[in-house]
Amino acid sequence: MKRRGWVVPTGAALGFAMLYAPIVIMMIYSFNASKLASVWGGWSTRWYGELMANDQVLEAAWISVKVGVMAATVGTVFGTMIAYALSRFGRFRGRLLLAGMATAPIVMPEVVTGLSLLLLFIIMETNFGWPAGRGVDTIVIAHATFCMAFVAVIVQARMADMDESVEEAAMDLGARQPWVFFDVTLPALAPALVSGWLLSFTLSFDDLVIASFVSGPGASTLPMVVFSKVRLGVSPEINALATLMIVAVAAILAATMLRGGLTPAARRAPRDEG
Repeated sequence: MKRRGWVVPTGAALGFAMLYAPIVIMMIYSFNASKLASVWGGWSTRWYGELMANDQVLEAAWISVKVGVMAATVGTVFGTMIAYALSRFGRFRGRLLLAGMATAPIVMPEVVTGLSLLLLFIIMETNFGWPAGRGVDTIVIAHATFCMAFVAVIVQARMADMDESVEEAAMDLGARQPWVFFDVTLPALAPALVSGWLLSFTLSFDDLVIASFVSGPGASTLPMVVFSKVRLGVSPEINALATLMIVAVAAILAATMLRGGLTPAARRAPRDEG
């Protein structure tokens, strides 16, 4: 039993070390004064200043944020509609086809998705004149296609746990179907919608493969710019960029945990004691 007691903590420690040690090392080397990423030359914040003065990186970051917000919003709207149809409309003709098409982007290789969307945009431009070239619009459409699949799965799982009798009671009291959805169903889906939106934004912001297929001149996202720079060698400037992103995510996570509490049980504890 004693030997077993050492195994789990040791394995957990090694796992966390393998996961977070490279991140800590990268953050330390973002303050490296040397131009060589692998040679320590003393402490310096030089690369953070150069990063803030790099218009290419700043523009790519703004494009990624803009694309992420729009793609997550569109994906959340359509994903919620798909989940509602699959959960509340019972068995209808084409239900299995809709369910399969809704979840296909999750398991489909990104190369296949990117290539198929590229061909679609080329055909649409040739026959209809839109989209006129590839840019932010095409990236948003491409990202929304796989974002809504993840949202549909999350929202559908939430709706499976909801009590339909509440909606039925609202309709028995005279509420029409649209108002039941907005006044009863939608508030109950709020946690799932927020989770789906945040996941969609993260997936869109992080995407490289699909964006590389459907982007055009002047519409490079942050992962595309970082990848092009890393191909020439990792620089302390890239380390500084990654460090800022990690700090931003950690700050948002900490603020969320402090605002909402660590767990539902922790939030209920004061009321239970009272």
